[in-house]
Amino acid sequence: MSKLNKYKGTAILTQNSKMKKTSLENNVKLFNFGIPAYKTASGKITCPFAKDCVKYCYAQKGAYSWSNVKPAFEKRYELTKDSNFVQIMTDAIKSKKATHIRIHDSGDFYSNKYILDWFTIAVNNPNVVFYFYTKSIVLFQGIELPKNMFSIYSYGSKNDHLIDTKKDRHAKIFDSLDELLKAGYTDCSKNDLNIINTKKVGLILH
Repeated sequence: MSKLNKYKGTAILTQNSKMKKTSLENNVKLFNFGIPAYKTASGKITCPFAKDCVKYCYAQKGAYSWSNVKPAFEKRYELTKDSNFVQIMTDAIKSKKATHIRIHDSGDFYSNKYILDWFTIAVNNPNVVFYFYTKSIVLFQGIELPKNMFSIYSYGSKNDHLIDTKKDRHAKIFDSLDELLKAGYTDCSKNDLNIINTKKVGLILH
């Protein structure tokens, strides 16, 4: 019996409108895994290195804050603590026939063990592309990602000084498309997979 049964009724992998559009435009099956933004209902911090971004975090607004949505994020956080997390996630990926997984449209990597779990998931699914935005930059210093995994370091953290803009794929938020393009960044606001072919990821504030 699949270990998914324990989490029956919980949407482990999801798609928002941007991901659905990206999937159609790129002929892929892109899904997301999200946990609570910044902290859980019980006060567990999920974005340990967040700083300025807490003030404008989109994942604490709109649909993310709806009473019928928040419990799902809490349940997924509980899943990350489950001893069967790696197998359950692998089952979910295969069930959805996913080709691309975005780790966290909400929340972040909160521990080294959690990172290593995702590394194992990526290795177990070599034909799936995994990517993530993160402010937990210090946790990734000196470690090599699986070949099918991409990181995007996001500004607005306690670790901004660790970002090497010439070497690291990184993301900045701009007030307008014109400002974004003038700064030499690639607009990834509408097509999520534009991140793969650039190190300068630009997003428009919303």
